[in-house]
Amino acid sequence: MNERSPLLTYPLWSLSIEEATRNGASGNPKQQGQGAPTAQRKLTTFFGVVVPTLLAMFSVVLFLRIGFVVGQAGLYETVGMLVLSYFIIGMTVLSVCAISTNGALDAGGAYYMISRALGPEFGGSIGIMFFFANVCGCALYILGLVEAIVDMFGITPEQNLNRGVHVLPSSYWYELLYGTILLLVCLVVCLVGAAIYAKATFIIFLVVMVVLITVFISFFAVKENIVPIVITNGSGTIHLNGTFTGFKLSTLKDNLYPHYSVDYTTGKMMSFTTVFAVMFNGCTGIMAGSNMSGDLKNPSYSIPRGTITAVILTYIIYNLLSLMISCTCERTLLLNDYSFLRDINIWHPFVTIGIYCSTLSASMSSLIGASRILYALGKDELFGKLLIPAKKTSRGGNPWVSVIISWFLVQLVLFAGKLNTIAAIVTIFFLLVYAAVGLACLALEWASAPNFRPTFRYFTWYTCILGILGCLVMMFLIQPIYASASIVFMLILLLCLHYLSPSSSWGYISQALIFHQVRKYLLMLDVRKDHVKFWRPQVLLMVSNLNCNKNLITFANDLKKSGLFVLGHVELEELDVLPSDPLQTQTDSWLQLVDELNIKAFVNLTLSDSVRHGAQQLLFISGLGGMRPNTVVLGFYSRSNPEDLLINDQEIDNDCTPPFLFSSAGKKPSISNFSPWEYVAIIADSIKMSKNVVLARNFTQFDRSCISSARGKEAYIDVWPLNLLRPDSTAYVDTCSLFLLQMACILNMVRSWKKAKMRLFLCVEADSGLRGQEVKLKKLLKDLRIKASIQTVAWDSVVSLHWHKQVATNSETADEAYLNFPNNSIRISNEYLQAVNQMILQQNPLSPPIVRFLYLPRPPADTAIYSRFLHQLEVMTRNLGPTLLIHGITAVTSTEL
Repeated sequence: MNERSPLLTYPLWSLSIEEATRNGASGNPKQQGQGAPTAQRKLTTFFGVVVPTLLAMFSVVLFLRIGFVVGQAGLYETVGMLVLSYFIIGMTVLSVCAISTNGALDAGGAYYMISRALGPEFGGSIGIMFFFANVCGCALYILGLVEAIVDMFGITPEQNLNRGVHVLPSSYWYELLYGTILLLVCLVVCLVGAAIYAKATFIIFLVVMVVLITVFISFFAVKENIVPIVITNGSGTIHLNGTFTGFKLSTLKDNLYPHYSVDYTTGKMMSFTTVFAVMFNGCTGIMAGSNMSGDLKNPSYSIPRGTITAVILTYIIYNLLSLMISCTCERTLLLNDYSFLRDINIWHPFVTIGIYCSTLSASMSSLIGASRILYALGKDELFGKLLIPAKKTSRGGNPWVSVIISWFLVQLVLFAGKLNTIAAIVTIFFLLVYAAVGLACLALEWASAPNFRPTFRYFTWYTCILGILGCLVMMFLIQPIYASASIVFMLILLLCLHYLSPSSSWGYISQALIFHQVRKYLLMLDVRKDHVKFWRPQVLLMVSNLNCNKNLITFANDLKKSGLFVLGHVELEELDVLPSDPLQTQTDSWLQLVDELNIKAFVNLTLSDSVRHGAQQLLFISGLGGMRPNTVVLGFYSRSNPEDLLINDQEIDNDCTPPFLFSSAGKKPSISNFSPWEYVAIIADSIKMSKNVVLARNFTQFDRSCISSARGKEAYIDVWPLNLLRPDSTAYVDTCSLFLLQMACILNMVRSWKKAKMRLFLCVEADSGLRGQEVKLKKLLKDLRIKASIQTVAWDSVVSLHWHKQVATNSETADEAYLNFPNNSIRISNEYLQAVNQMILQQNPLSPPIVRFLYLPRPPADTAIYSRFLHQLEVMTRNLGPTLLIHGITAVTSTEL
């Protein structure tokens, strides 16, 4: 099915992650959707979004770190942290809701949304960051669970092993062992019973809610009591007493302001940013509902409503819990006993059960989420063969290789040892992902794409910016080094994907943004404000044969000097007799040529019944607004007799056939109906349309590499600014000659041509005042800031061959005579033209130029002598090597600053 027909591939139903892989275990997206009908989505808003989001947002912070936050930061700063955290995630949630309601949403959650919104580069790089965020998040929950187990059952090396329930040794390596065992349990569940875990989520949710209710009841039901605290660190064992006072105003006053101190689990001094990093982990679960997108009955309906509901509920609960803790618990208890909620509960095991359920559930959820993200990255093949193993699935469709890879990385993170140690890293990773979600929504909004029509409209571009800035600012406040490293890593991934990943059919937001900005700036580019100081060539190069004209194409790319470059092509066909437009299939070949030659050019193709009419079309339609070609480049018509052009290309003076003629379906160019007259008519048409004209001859001989490879030899650009077909004219400073100088100077300014030297040839007769002309020409070059050496050429013997017949009356100037009697050009003899040709060839024969610039006169007004005019050009430029015949009608030079 055609990937460019999205209405034909619109998913009327979709698979959950497990079911999708089961029906397409090979991971080949082309095979999915074939065979048996897929299972329908089943989860509602409550079970599919609200429940997993609440569990993910509560997890460790609710039961193990809320007291730590209040004890360190005080109530005021805790409320401020909550406001700041929920402001950041609130702005992110608005972006998530907007993207999720913009059309059909498949499985993959945040990675799917970002990759399909921003394209494969951003999607792949952010997908990797989201994968690492889930890996580190899983490790964080495991370490939180280990901390709770050790606090409940652990003993220090100095204690007796038979001391009640405290039977587990407590040290770094033992805690790593416990974490490894718990992670193995998660691994087994993810490999065997992921579906069972999904069904048990609601039961876990009920348990957590019951525990939370008992916590709130305990603040009112439990009387004041003393909680014994034992702290073991490097200096020994410390015994403290913490107090639960019940509701007292004095306790509230003591807990209002911050009191940052050393964290007893890590031994590090805490600050606002480090505490915020720990607390923010309670807000990082907002994507849990979005990650269930493949299982929801109606993702576009459920994700915004369920996520916002969960965010509001958790915000209320965190604030209420912080207030009650501040009113009832002394700071000593909060700073030195992170599991104090268990000690003050009406029944201690309640909180323990809640901690175990929430942390184990969150760790398994993160491990499953990480594996599914890795599987999705492998299935999308953004990283080529690197992630091919991650695509392997079991018979039941479980991506077991991705699960094992994720488990291994989580195991490595467990070596960090303490929850607070990796909290900052986890927070930074999630903040970076949230910033990317905001960026995706902002890009879609700024691109003004017609298909971005989310049903959720409670967002604007500035909510996206606020969310992005909030995430970035907090990243650098928490840990500047980690934040910088993560961003650099993401940018490296982005660049690698940009240059190495295969193209996709997801759409590239960069193209939409570029279109939006280019349209805006094109409207601002007012042709009425053009000035000669800022003139640059905008080239339309007429091309026929993709292979034969490569040298000329690359040369014209140098000649454009950061200007517009369009490759024009005429297809000799009539659309009336064709079943479809053949140019649509040819466009890709031309664009591939542009990529192959590494040039900056557009492609413009047209159908016409004749070459001349096609060229006129291209001259009329090429460009847009102020970006229109002002210079037409044509390959040279090698033979004046059209019949001669039917012979093999290599026999036509090593030139290709007319460089803008090409028959359909890639056949050999047919030029029997393209005459010299029509060729010259195209030149005349271009001049009528106020286009400068460049005729390029012998560019099959052009070798660009010789510019830099000529060791010990000088590279030259030769310029002949005199109209050699008008030997009676000695004007070196008309518009055409100045245009000629400008084009040669532009070529000399290109980086690869800077080592070449310009030579300007001054043709003089013995009695014409040689010194005076040379001085004037040097002054002109100085005024125009053009660096060139002037070489005088005595051409008395050449000009004497010119048969000149006086046709002007006494009252007419020579220029008027030429205009009134255009047949003057016919009266130039072949002997004179051959002499001119030899004169050019004989200049510096030991150091021939790489390219020559010659003056191209205007075609004669009498169309009957077009063939004669072309013959004269052919004789004059014969065997000269790469040569440009240039006729300029645009004023392009200025001596003003």
